[in-house]
Amino acid sequence: MNFKSFIKDKLYQIGLILFGLTTIEIFLLAYPFGTFIKIYIPLIVLCLYLISIIIEYICKRHYYKNVYGILEELQEKYLITEIMSKPNFLDGKILKDIIEQLNKSMLENVNKYKYMIEDYKEYIEMWIHEIKIPIATSKMIVENNKTKATKSIDEELDKVENYIEQALYYARSNIVEKDYYIRKCSLKDIVNEVILKNKSVLIGEKIIINTYDLETQVSTDNKWIVFILNQIIQNSIKYRKMNEQAEIDIYSTSGKENGILHIKDNGIGIKKEDITRVFEKGFTGINGRMSNKKSTGIGLYLCKKLCDKLGIGIELNSIQNEGTEVKLVFPNSSYIDMT
Repeated sequence: MNFKSFIKDKLYQIGLILFGLTTIEIFLLAYPFGTFIKIYIPLIVLCLYLISIIIEYICKRHYYKNVYGILEELQEKYLITEIMSKPNFLDGKILKDIIEQLNKSMLENVNKYKYMIEDYKEYIEMWIHEIKIPIATSKMIVENNKTKATKSIDEELDKVENYIEQALYYARSNIVEKDYYIRKCSLKDIVNEVILKNKSVLIGEKIIINTYDLETQVSTDNKWIVFILNQIIQNSIKYRKMNEQAEIDIYSTSGKENGILHIKDNGIGIKKEDITRVFEKGFTGINGRMSNKKSTGIGLYLCKKLCDKLGIGIELNSIQNEGTEVKLVFPNSSYIDMT
């Protein structure tokens, strides 16, 4: 609030005061009052009015400046009514009451939709766990009746299973802090678990997996890292070169401050202009729009989101037609902030 804008808002009042003083002066001139009286009365009225305006401006400016200062420091701006003091002028009191009513209404609506989302998330999680049973049964039937047709069915069931797992982790991605357990994990065990999950497709497509230097121990949640690594491996499998032997190298390096897991493939790579956008939700790029790929643009987005929640760095480098390398950077600190 500046004085110019404050005075501009008071122009109609100033106009009325000046009109009133002019009327009083005309009235005084009509009677034989002394010159002192004729000057003093309008002047004192004008001075008192100006003093009242200045005092009002100082009070309001101090109050609103304090409110803006608090607002700038707050991360949750809607909490301003809980912190701001009650003003000593009427329009400020009315405004504060209105904002408090709006906040109350907003919180009620937010809570309503929060409960609706929670119910929906719980239903999705329940449905995912239920659907896993017929999928597991189908895979068992396929295992006991191996033919060329059932082999294809098994591959499609693996894809369904992966998409279901992706949906489950997507539903849980906003509440990682409620579903994690940080402990020392062996990168070798994590990598072996992911390779086992993808055993069928790796063997079927004759993809070579080279693993070495995986003795590094990292502090993380085993379950979430297995999912993240699985998404990265799935991408390497999906975007391999069809006319060349596909290879995936998985190894680790370690430093004073972190341990790094490298996943490097010799696939089709990513266009330079797409690299900065691969972690965006729904972004598929030219590779994902290829008719035989059918990418959703969710996998790497989820990887980035979960890595951020777990305090793990994720980096991607790629050269088109040469391959892609993804790095997972695990901090050596045993403390991870999950907020």
